[in-house]
Amino acid sequence: MITCIITYQIDPYKKDLFDTYARNWGQAIPECGADLVGYFSPHEGSTTTAYGIYNIESMAAYEAYRQKLMAHPIGKANYKFAQKEKFILKEYRLFVKNASLPHTDFIAP
Repeated sequence: MITCIITYQIDPYKKDLFDTYARNWGQAIPECGADLVGYFSPHEGSTTTAYGIYNIESMAAYEAYRQKLMAHPIGKANYKFAQKEKFILKEYRLFVKNASLPHTDFIAP
């Protein structure tokens, strides 16, 4: 299992548009094969940093998921919404693996 962390730089004056975008992914992402942890918009501190986080089986599964998402009716509409409204200024993806699993008792180095 890998986790994708998307870091967004958003227009702080269009945070409400990003929140709509985030809610739209709540249905499309799981339907296309990823386990959505959630989308997180600024609350305190930075007014321009937001995150999308989901788990997926592998990079091969990610590639298939991306194709499904681009063809999904909500996915297509959400991509167009973001392009039209321009509330996302930059977007970065990071893929990580949970190195602490399984959570067990201390293991001497």
